[in-house]
Amino acid sequence: MPEPEYAIVGLIRKAQGIRGEVVVEPLTDKPDVIFASGNRVFAGTSTGDPAVVDGTKGAEGIPTLTISEARPFKKGLLVQFEELRDRDSAELWRGRYLLAPFSELPPLQGDQVYLHDLIGMKAVSTSGEEIGTVTTFYELPQGLMLDIATPRGSVLIPYRPELVVRTDIEARTIHINDTLGLIEASLGEG
Repeated sequence: MPEPEYAIVGLIRKAQGIRGEVVVEPLTDKPDVIFASGNRVFAGTSTGDPAVVDGTKGAEGIPTLTISEARPFKKGLLVQFEELRDRDSAELWRGRYLLAPFSELPPLQGDQVYLHDLIGMKAVSTSGEEIGTVTTFYELPQGLMLDIATPRGSVLIPYRPELVVRTDIEARTIHINDTLGLIEASLGEG
């Protein structure tokens, strides 16, 4: 599976005020870096794909938004983009994702992993037994949940340090501490 070119870094919730400001829900653990004044983000669709538009001379491109100012607002950010100067233009962006090229993101630290990298990883128990494959993930209020397809069915595992003890990006594996019997309990065994 080829690596995506862009990461989702935010979601525009709504327009705020009359000057074109928008309320952004940051979807990154470094919002102060990503949404710093002068940085740029790219337009995404409501499904998180790059929003490709026809440009001049038949060339296609992804619209760019330049951050003029960002400040904390409720549980997100209030962002002013240079390209959005009135409420009408800001309102057109409601419900759309904001993207950043992977090459422009802060480097990952130690055991961090991009969420898209989890898809397709093999899940193995700490004893070395293969459990299954990560098919998707869900971001729930309780935290991140991994959906793991096993030979006996699908299992949801919380992505927490006490359960997912190691993620090996090179080997494409996640190591799950199943001493609690979570997998067997989920599949109705035991």
